[in-house]
Amino acid sequence: MPKLVDPAARRLDVADAVFRIAVRDGLAHASLRNVADEAGLNIGSVRHYFAGHQELMLFAMRAMLDRVGERLTGRVEAAGDLAAASPEQRRAVVTGLLEELLPLDERRRAEVTVFVEFTAAARTDPALHALARQTAESTRRLLTRVVTRLAAAGDLAPGIDPDAEAVRLWALVDGLALNAVLHPDLLPPDACRRALRAHLAGLRAPDAAAGEGW
Repeated sequence: MPKLVDPAARRLDVADAVFRIAVRDGLAHASLRNVADEAGLNIGSVRHYFAGHQELMLFAMRAMLDRVGERLTGRVEAAGDLAAASPEQRRAVVTGLLEELLPLDERRRAEVTVFVEFTAAARTDPALHALARQTAESTRRLLTRVVTRLAAAGDLAPGIDPDAEAVRLWALVDGLALNAVLHPDLLPPDACRRALRAHLAGLRAPDAAAGEGW
């Protein structure tokens, strides 16, 4: 009997091949033929699941973003009702949430590397640009919600503009992620963690300054 193939699983396998090439050689090397070779398939099989290179690139980028999004959602759901949590618990949730966006282990380093590759390609590829723009908007909304909820819970120091702080935090997270991928010897994971936690500590309300959790 012919071997049954799960189309959804096979498409994800091909996307994983794109990720491996992007991390190892750069996205410019992720041609259909190279992706097929990496996935252990013939190019006809890849074309069976993707109409062309652009469709494959869009699918791969969405697959990577979905994985990160699922982890972020899982962290929020696991935290439960943050309004009823202690300041230390809320800070721990926020720290963990933002650290998912940084290359602090091999999995996240690969994801951030792929994201950097896609973002660079999106500058001149209109199809990728639209998805990259949506991703940037989603990240900014996430950070705006984080800062707004800190303010509502009384965890934000007086005088801090939540909207302006969300942009500043966005720039910090993106800057740490980019430089940690490009210059891992200058910005190793521990340095990323310290920089993020030092910034978050500077946002605390005075009566929360003695608390821990950042």
